Amino acid sequence: MEQLQKIKLLDARHPNRATAIIGGETSAIVNWNDIAYPQFYSIYKQLLSNFWIPDEISMSKDMQQWNQLSEREQDAFKRIIGLLSILDSVQTRYILESAMFTSDSSVHAILAIIAQQEVVHNQSYSYVLSSLVPLAEQNRIFDIAKDDDMVMKRNAFILDLYEDFQNDRTPENFAKSLVASIVLEGINFYSGFAFFYNLARHQKMVGTSTMISYIQRDELQHSYFISQLLRAVLSEHPEIDADGSFTQFVYDTFKRAVDLEIEWSEYVLRDLDGLDVSEMRDYVKYLANKRLRVIGLSDLYEGHDEDVMPWIRAYSDDSMNATKSDFFEQKSRSYAKVTDANGFDDL
Repeated sequence: MEQLQKIKLLDARHPNRATAIIGGETSAIVNWNDIAYPQFYSIYKQLLSNFWIPDEISMSKDMQQWNQLSEREQDAFKRIIGLLSILDSVQTRYILESAMFTSDSSVHAILAIIAQQEVVHNQSYSYVLSSLVPLAEQNRIFDIAKDDDMVMKRNAFILDLYEDFQNDRTPENFAKSLVASIVLEGINFYSGFAFFYNLARHQKMVGTSTMISYIQRDELQHSYFISQLLRAVLSEHPEIDADGSFTQFVYDTFKRAVDLEIEWSEYVLRDLDGLDVSEMRDYVKYLANKRLRVIGLSDLYEGHDEDVMPWIRAYSDDSMNATKSDFFEQKSRSYAKVTDANGFDDL
């Protein structure tokens, strides 16, 4: 089967507008006025409007409240931070790796921004922990996830799909890796997000939760772009799903992801005030259906078309776009409004 090749840094023989997203001819020059998918420019601009750095967020109240958290809350806090650090670290490397095989220069440029944002997310976890615990404990927390069988089990099938593309660079494996990326960005973070937002609605660790809202906004837009990228790749390579096997792969992958996310939620969110694990099960299925619709597929879970945890919306970044200062009374900010017109939704 066709093997994708790394794109040359510059190839003057070929046009600036790539002839395909993958496996095409391109000079590698980015000319935003001459791209195959003009809608990608809107996504590029949206991502640029999201720029932030962790140092902008005050952690002073979180520092005061840390020792007031219960032992159970502190344990969940540390485990979730450890997990998120793995997800963003893996995603940074995957995005940088896959970008080298995308012949469309606008896609390559957008992936570069996504990788940069994943790096900022990882810095934010270090920033949070440096405000709360000594250095030795910070380092231990980053090691927790490596020794947690539940975390490694949860991430193994995503890593396998990423590594399948590394080892066999076919268009089909590239497409499958995009599905894994949608799962990681669009499902795997959300039980952790819910934990921090639950603390915030009880007026705990608001600085950390504000930062999580920034990260959530980024991840939502990453998931949206990767979904549109997948649709474009499948359109250019109809042979990938000629017999419907790829569509079945998507459903199977989402089913596996949801099962693992529910298992993780039951493990890490158990016995926490304000969080109903049974609601989290339904919420994860609801998220899966929403992500599938963005790809262009039907719901996987019948009867899960309503948000059973609507309180999360009050803490997600999108709800704050219309205000001059954000919900958590941190720094003033104004972001490009997410609307139905550009395809984004709230969660």
